[in-house]
Amino acid sequence: MAEVFLKKGAGRSFKAGGPWIYDNEIERIEGSFENGDVVELHDFDGYFLGRGFLNMRSTIAFRILSRRRESVIDEAFLEQRVRDAWNYRKEVIDTSACRVIFGEADFLPGLVVDKFSDVLVAESLALGIDRLKCVILDALVKVLAEDGITIRGIYERSDAKVRLKEGMEPSKGFIGAEFDTRVEIVENGVRYIVDVQDGQKTGFFLDQKENRAAIHKLCRGKKVLDCFTHTGSFALNAGIAGAEGVLGVDASQFAVDRATENAALNGLSERVKFQCADVFDLLPSLEEAGERYDVVILDPPAFTKSRNSIKQAVKGYREINLRGMKLVKNGGYLCTCTCSHFMDPELFAKTIREAATGAHKRLRQVEFRTQGPDHPVLWAADNSLYLKFYIFQVCEEK
Repeated sequence: MAEVFLKKGAGRSFKAGGPWIYDNEIERIEGSFENGDVVELHDFDGYFLGRGFLNMRSTIAFRILSRRRESVIDEAFLEQRVRDAWNYRKEVIDTSACRVIFGEADFLPGLVVDKFSDVLVAESLALGIDRLKCVILDALVKVLAEDGITIRGIYERSDAKVRLKEGMEPSKGFIGAEFDTRVEIVENGVRYIVDVQDGQKTGFFLDQKENRAAIHKLCRGKKVLDCFTHTGSFALNAGIAGAEGVLGVDASQFAVDRATENAALNGLSERVKFQCADVFDLLPSLEEAGERYDVVILDPPAFTKSRNSIKQAVKGYREINLRGMKLVKNGGYLCTCTCSHFMDPELFAKTIREAATGAHKRLRQVEFRTQGPDHPVLWAADNSLYLKFYIFQVCEEK
């Protein structure tokens, strides 16, 4: 096993509990290795720090698997990691559809696995874990079977461009036998058809499950606008909760078609409608037309995936929140979020505050929430906290 030695003074974030070592923190490597191998990590003075994956093609050169010297990275080790991840989910969330493995937060760096009923969808984003993904998935199928859950198929959605930074090409397709990739799930009483082959990411955004449930109490008998609706999840939750009328908006016709299908599946077609439009264009036109809503929901995609574009992203978040607030009736509610971990909680709050000032609105915070517990936040791993979700009451200035 090759040994990696840090520069003197390097690895401060890692030593504080972080999961990574960057390439510019490494002093030398002793022994032969191939990128993706498991190696030992040592401080500059030889002190043992852990074992993990090494990939010198990547800026993130080392990803920790275990900080214990006695750990042996074998099939039994990986199965225990999987078992721990599953046992945790059983305690904290409805597991009929949930994220079973969440990368570094489950100590399996670079691997995401979502469970949609009896189907698994895997996303592998790091070279080392990519080599072991089939071993891990076999272990997961075994562990689920022990609880009487039979998995009928596994689909890989490792088609993110970030794989190129690891020296890997994007990959997509069946792992094992082919199966029908349209899967029905039920979440918060809402039925969905999830397209694991062609839907965004792994097919459905599970991280908002409990946030979607949180809007139910606000929507009964109300007029609701759901922006960036994707496959209609917030809109359908509003409908199930008894909203009088819901408009869901998304720029993707594919998403709108899926959302419309899901509305019909739930018997909500009369009260929940969907429109294909650019939200940035639609909100000013709705305001000009005099439209007002009891509840406005803003669930945009990440406007930034790097620190370099954060200023432009702030402008986008400020604009949609300002426009959204103007469409809320006095005393109504704004539900707004960001899924970019580069928009830290302080910056997101500042951006919303500026939007409220620009809209001449007063905000009363009802709730602040993050991603569901099946997407656990690993402290010291800043990238694992990415979803910030607010519910505000919007009041006219008095």
